[in-house]
Amino acid sequence: MLSSCLIAFAMYSKIPMPRVEWSEENMRYVLCFFPWVGTPAGLLTLLVYFLTQRAGFGSLFSAALLTAVPVFVTGGIHMDGFMDTMDARSSWGDRERKLEILKDSHTGAFAILGCAVYLLLQAGAWSEITQETVAVAACIFFYSRCLSGLGIAVFPCARDSGLARTFHDAAQRRTVCRVLLLETVLVAALLLWMDGLLGGAVILTGLLIFGYYRWFSLREFGGITGDLAGYFLQLCELAQLLVLAVLPKLLI
Repeated sequence: MLSSCLIAFAMYSKIPMPRVEWSEENMRYVLCFFPWVGTPAGLLTLLVYFLTQRAGFGSLFSAALLTAVPVFVTGGIHMDGFMDTMDARSSWGDRERKLEILKDSHTGAFAILGCAVYLLLQAGAWSEITQETVAVAACIFFYSRCLSGLGIAVFPCARDSGLARTFHDAAQRRTVCRVLLLETVLVAALLLWMDGLLGGAVILTGLLIFGYYRWFSLREFGGITGDLAGYFLQLCELAQLLVLAVLPKLLI
């Protein structure tokens, strides 16, 4: 279990971890610990938010720092998948062509444009987050990874190789799904406890994006890949953050 935890943090974050062997036994429960990789991002988000507020920084500078937090923690591994998927989906090619583009190490114009628009929207959303909503916003890093882990565990894979396939095949699926579902229920309960309306909106948004993720991945790619999992995670976090930024304004 400890080795699975170390592998999860070593793979999905830039936090230094002791080196462990990526054996079949050690990888069985990696996905159980995947949501916890979002915990440092959430805690650092709270720290940065309150420090910038205390220091009196403007909303633009604060939003820029908050946008950089998840990239700093993860090293951009999920954004890489988002950018590759933007290139693939924007090609309007057939399934094989899209899968080929996902494996291409070159960055296309659509990936750069997609990343730029994503970061702009995310920074804009962070600029609207208030002291009342920042705790809910910090939880989206954990919640989105619960859903992403479930997707990797239960959705069919598009290829017989690759990162998603590795974790999909290595997972002790029944245990992993039970743990991820329990973690999802717990973080959902926390969100509802903090703010019933906004927490419920975040939960519903995540589930809608999760359903969309399954639909387009099967329709366009024949299953999921590691890049598609990264695309989902980024899209899920952005959508939930936008809901937190916009919904309170609509309720005034």
